[in-house]
Amino acid sequence: MSHNNKKFSIEKREARWGFLFTVPCLIFFALFSFYPIISAFITSLTNKEVFSRTSEFIGLKNYIYLFTKENGGFSLANSMRATITFTLGTFIPMVIISLIIAVFLMQLRKTRYRGFFQIGFYLPAVLSSVVAAAIWMILFDPRGLINQFSNFLMATSGQDYGWLINSRMLQISTMIVYFWKYIGYFVILFITGLASIPPTLYEAATVDGSNRWTTFWRITLPLLKPTVLLVSVMAMLQCLKTFSTQYMFQQGGTARQPIDVITMNIYFTGIRHGKLGRASAMSIILFIIMLLLTILQFRVSKSDDVEY
Repeated sequence: MSHNNKKFSIEKREARWGFLFTVPCLIFFALFSFYPIISAFITSLTNKEVFSRTSEFIGLKNYIYLFTKENGGFSLANSMRATITFTLGTFIPMVIISLIIAVFLMQLRKTRYRGFFQIGFYLPAVLSSVVAAAIWMILFDPRGLINQFSNFLMATSGQDYGWLINSRMLQISTMIVYFWKYIGYFVILFITGLASIPPTLYEAATVDGSNRWTTFWRITLPLLKPTVLLVSVMAMLQCLKTFSTQYMFQQGGTARQPIDVITMNIYFTGIRHGKLGRASAMSIILFIIMLLLTILQFRVSKSDDVEY
């Protein structure tokens, strides 16, 4: 009995110390995550402006305004269309292609080649988003390499494909920049997941006569499911929060409406026009969208563990 009491007291002491060590982290999240969300929600229920010291409680009027009014083409509906278009056009190819690249790199026999390609793919992620956007705006110029390559590919001469002018091409341009910048980061995550799969499973599959395609679908992909879920959620949230690429393109002289994602609309509404209450309402709507899509991904990916 005394031994059990002693064991219980040790576990209790360890739990107490464990909680003590998590307190700084909890305080950090409370200050920099939970408080801003709560503060933004409260602000969204007021008519607060940048240059006004007073604000009045107006309830859901900001939300009603956002879903009913058109601000010269820069409405919330247009921003949601631009955000969904960008997210679907970037997030899905990024997850699929980063997985393919990671599998290809893991097939390389010499480790030094693998390390070289890993560094090469990851380097753009180190670049500032402003620098990356500036580089690609030069490339997308009518006299730039991308337009010249498009002419070569389409067997045309001197044609301007309007990478920074045409609405559809402008959306594709921002997707390309984001894809180029972040794909290396997700490739590294997939390589980490692939490296955690026991090699003995592949050896057993080879002995049983399994080819590479069957091995990938029956062994690699099921065991990689936690990593796929992690990458999917991170890539989706990253795309929904996109701002700097679209902002830099717009500052460079491109049209705003085709690439007016929710975050950029929040910036213009809150900072440029001083409507903090309305901008806070948009940020809460974006937060709810991100939360619901994350929950949906976890629900869709939920299944029984794979056993061999």
